[in-house]
This record gives sequence, C-alpha cells and structure tokens, in this order.
Amino acid sequence: MEFRVLDLFCGAGGLSWGLHKNKNFKTVVALDFDKNAANTFKKNMPEVDVIVGDITEKEIKEKIIDLARKKKVNMIAGGPPCQGYSMKGKKLGLADPRNFLFREYLNIVKEIQPEVFIIENVKGLLIASNGWFRDEIIQSIEDLGYNVEYGILNASDFGVPQSRERTIFICSKGNNIPLPISTASKKTTVRDAISDLSYLNSGEGCFEQTYRIGAQSDYQRLMREGSTRLYNHIASNHKTVAIEKLKLIPPEQGKECLPEEMIGKQKFKTTWGRLKWDEVSPTIDTRFDASSNGTNNHPYLHRAITPREAARLQSFDDIFIFYGSKVYIRKQIGNAVPPLLAKAIADQIEQFYSVEGGSL
Repeated sequence: MEFRVLDLFCGAGGLSWGLHKNKNFKTVVALDFDKNAANTFKKNMPEVDVIVGDITEKEIKEKIIDLARKKKVNMIAGGPPCQGYSMKGKKLGLADPRNFLFREYLNIVKEIQPEVFIIENVKGLLIASNGWFRDEIIQSIEDLGYNVEYGILNASDFGVPQSRERTIFICSKGNNIPLPISTASKKTTVRDAISDLSYLNSGEGCFEQTYRIGAQSDYQRLMREGSTRLYNHIASNHKTVAIEKLKLIPPEQGKECLPEEMIGKQKFKTTWGRLKWDEVSPTIDTRFDASSNGTNNHPYLHRAITPREAARLQSFDDIFIFYGSKVYIRKQIGNAVPPLLAKAIADQIEQFYSVEGGSL
C-alpha cells in the first residue's frame, strides 16, 4: 500500500524527508513560495516534482491540482501559515485574508479528495481566541467529509533531541487515526546529537569537510548512515565582544554569569544561554547562529551552534544538505518539521491502514 503525497508549504523538506523514512510513503509533488527552500528540497529529493510559486495564484493552483491528479496523489501534508488566528474579532474566521493560506490548503483537499491529510502548525493554534479558531478548522475539515484527530506532539517523544511542540491534525476518510504516542524509551540529548562535532571555533568550518571524530552515540551513527562527508558545519564568525562574553559563561550556563554592564538591554532570560549536554535542546529557531539570540550556544565552545549541529538537533540526517546563503539556510532549518516526528506520524497512519483495515 503506497501513500502518494502532495507536500504543500514544503519548505526545505523536513516533513517529506521524515515521511520517506517509512517505505510506504512517497512525496510526488511539493510546493513552496520560497525558491531557496524549494531548491534545497529538490536537491535532496530530486524525484519529486517541486513547484515554486504562490498557492493563491490561479495558474499555480491549477498546476498543483493537475500534477497531483496525474501523479495519483492520495495524501496531502503541510503546515499552512496562520497569521490571523489570534485575532480578537473572530468574525471572518477562515475567510479572514490573513488566513487565506489555510483556506487554500483546504481548497486543494476539496479538489484532490485524498484518503488522508495532515496539518502541522504552531502549538498556540489550539488555544488562540479561546479555541474558537481550532473549532473553525475542525468544522471546515468535517464539512469536507473527513474524520479528524488532533493534539500537540513534542518532537522529543519521538527520538528528536529537541523540545519542540507542534499542533498536529490527522484527517482521514475512514476511521479516526489517533495521534502517535511516544516511541522514545529515553530522551535523545544534546550530547547524543552533536558531541562528535565539537571542535570548531568561531569563524571556522566549511561547506564540505571530512569527519574529524568518530560517532559517539547510537543517534550519531543513525544520523551518519550513508554519509561519507560532513556538510554545513560552519561556525558563525562572532564579533570579539561576543566571544569575550561567551568566555565568561561557564559550560551549560547563561547570561546570569555576566556582569551587569555586559548584559545590556536584553530582557529575556535565555539570551546568551549555553545548551546543556545531558538534556534535550530547546526549540531551534531561525536565529540559532547568533550567540545572543537564546539558548543556542555550544555547551562549552565559544560560539553558537552551526547549521549542521542545528540540523542534527532537528533530526536531519547528515546526507541531507542545505543550500543557499547563511540567512536562507538558518531559516530552512529553523522552520522545518523534525523528520523523526514526521516519521512517527507516517508510521501511525500506516499502522491504521494495515491493522484497522483502511483501504486506499
């Protein structure tokens, strides 16, 4: 049984890359507005038809629908951005222009009529406007004839070395498919993820290099599978003042160790924080390479984490290479769905169809 996937708002490809870890899932068409993210997607999954364009444009919409039908798509996946869901007014709901991308996603569902579709979004979606927006989405899904199960999943429950909570909707024409439950017997830690990459100083590294240190954990062995070279392991070239600050912060500590005059106007507790070796990472965002941004400095080296270290914390295998300038790459990694979380969702859907007798 094969699930043939249309990935909308695909970004660099974390969702599809994770779905592909289950052999019964195959993304055949993908769409994103960001040409840099789409380029990374295409280079890593060249067999997929990747469209760059705006889903609200008639021509792009028709192209997606046409291709999806030709490729016999029976599953849709994606995370439509939802700028307007926290509005106080509520009157327009999914008709609000700020939420047009969510509406466009559901319009594609209506046209393609997939057997299954999944939506991932920010955790706050479920409680925004006292749950009103959540109820609007569920009603819209049910109006299309689908059963829906939803909730918040934490990536760290599925082997990802990062605490990252996302709202997930699994929608199906058949019986309800519950969200997966934790598959991790113990948490994968920062040490498990990146201890073998701990040798670069600020400004060091290059796009492609050899591995200097052997794998030191099962997770590192998993991430290195099929990889003979190391990519995207480049440390930010921090200003001297930033390095001097980091030198004052002991391993696994934060800005509480800095003298008052060096803290400046930053109010957030997490700024200048170091990752803790034996815990999961906090959520990786799109500014992980800035030492002052949050808790994303190396546990003991005087630098922020590199793109490859951030990718490891997101559960991207080392064979997945990110392309583009530094600004684009950090955005691609920070915005991605952790592949191991996507795999858990794929496994859950597959189990439903094989055990519960669902049919495609």
